[in-house]
Amino acid sequence: MTAPLLKAEALTAGYSGPVSGPLSFTLMRGEVVGLWGPNGSGKSTLLKALVGDARIFSGSLHKAEGLTLAIQNQRPVRREEMPFTGREYLHYAKADREPPPQRLKPWLERRIDELSGGQFQLLNIWAALGGRADLILLDEPTNNLDPESENLLTEILRAEWKLRTILLVSHERHFLEAACDRVLELNP
Repeated sequence: MTAPLLKAEALTAGYSGPVSGPLSFTLMRGEVVGLWGPNGSGKSTLLKALVGDARIFSGSLHKAEGLTLAIQNQRPVRREEMPFTGREYLHYAKADREPPPQRLKPWLERRIDELSGGQFQLLNIWAALGGRADLILLDEPTNNLDPESENLLTEILRAEWKLRTILLVSHERHFLEAACDRVLELNP
C-alpha cells in the first residue's frame, strides 16, 4: 500500500486559541479532497496550519518526506502598480509544469489588473495547480466565479491530477461533491 502524503490525527488549529477541529484525515497521492463546513468553522485556519501559518494546538500532523505544498489564498492580491500580464504572473508563480487549459489562454496576454474577478481567480488557481507541488491547497476557489467559471474549475480539477493531491476548502457543498473524490466535514 502507498504511504499517505499527509495524515492528520485529532488536529486542532488556530491562532491565540483553537478555531478548528478536532479533525482526522489522510490524503493519498492523486486524490481531490474537499473540506466542507459553514462559515467560521475554521476551514481556512486548518489550511494555514498545514503550511505553518497557524498554530497546531493538539493532535498530530505527519507529512511525507520531501512533501512540497502550494496554497491558493482566498483573496489573491493584484495591484495596478504590478502591471503583469497573465503569462508573466504564471511565470513568477513558477506555474510552468504544463500549459494552462485552453480556456485560460486568452487571458495570458492581458494585464492581471484588467481581468475580471473570476478570470483572475481562475488564473490564480492555475498558478497553484500549474506548479510542481505534490499537494495543492485551494481556499474557497469558487470566490468570484459565475456558474460557467465554476463548471470550468470543476473540469480542471477532475481532468488529470492523478499524480498530485488537491485539498480544497469551500462552504459550497454542491461544488465539492461535483469536483472531489470525497468530502470531509468540519463542524464548528
